[in-house]
Amino acid sequence: MNQTFDLIIRGATCIATEGAGAADVGVRDGLTAAIGDLSGASAGEVIEAAGLHLLPGVIDTQVHFREPGNEHKEDLESGSRAAVMGGVTAVFEMPNTSPATTTAEALADKLARARDRMWCDHAFYIGASAENADQLAELEILPGCCGVKIFMGSSTGTLLVADDETLALVLASGKRRVAIHAEDEARLIERRALADEGGVSQHPVWRDAETAFRATRRIVNLARAAGRPVHVLHVTTAREMEFLAKQGYRQR
Repeated sequence: MNQTFDLIIRGATCIATEGAGAADVGVRDGLTAAIGDLSGASAGEVIEAAGLHLLPGVIDTQVHFREPGNEHKEDLESGSRAAVMGGVTAVFEMPNTSPATTTAEALADKLARARDRMWCDHAFYIGASAENADQLAELEILPGCCGVKIFMGSSTGTLLVADDETLALVLASGKRRVAIHAEDEARLIERRALADEGGVSQHPVWRDAETAFRATRRIVNLARAAGRPVHVLHVTTAREMEFLAKQGYRQR
């Protein structure tokens, strides 16, 4: 039977889980309907893509679109439009906006702002705080929420969760994997003067490898005690990676 598609992309080098290879891709109703030899199929539109690479859309699980509060930097519309232009078809947006996304009302506001303005699929993190720690089990399963984000180092508004007692309360509330910004606040406070000695260029000096490692070690131990899965974001040091590997965590 002759297959019919809305669009066929012919002869591209397709990147898939099993590797790279030449294939045709058939699209129907906006979805990928077939991948393989579609030489006998027809379509309303055909793109000859021999010599070109075809990649699946990227899911970016950590974006900071500055709406609400700092739209002069970026907003949901412009950030998602840039994402699509770069091949990103879905984003998880972070909660350190102003106000921070720590309540059901703040999440609903973001979803309303995104409606008919964002160019890609999207979901939003709920930010953990001392004030909402006992509500996170309900907040994390709200429609449009992709999970909980913890900031262990200095952040926006009330989003800082620095002490082990509050971190344990957050980890005890809910079941989904928690995203972690792992920086040790006590060490950041000790080294605060370093941030004033050159502005932005001092960022990696003030927030150094030891700051990241201390927080990583603490949150992994707390997560194990709570039986809660966590994902440590932007792991950048060899010590962090070695420690996570020894604890049974792996890079994704």
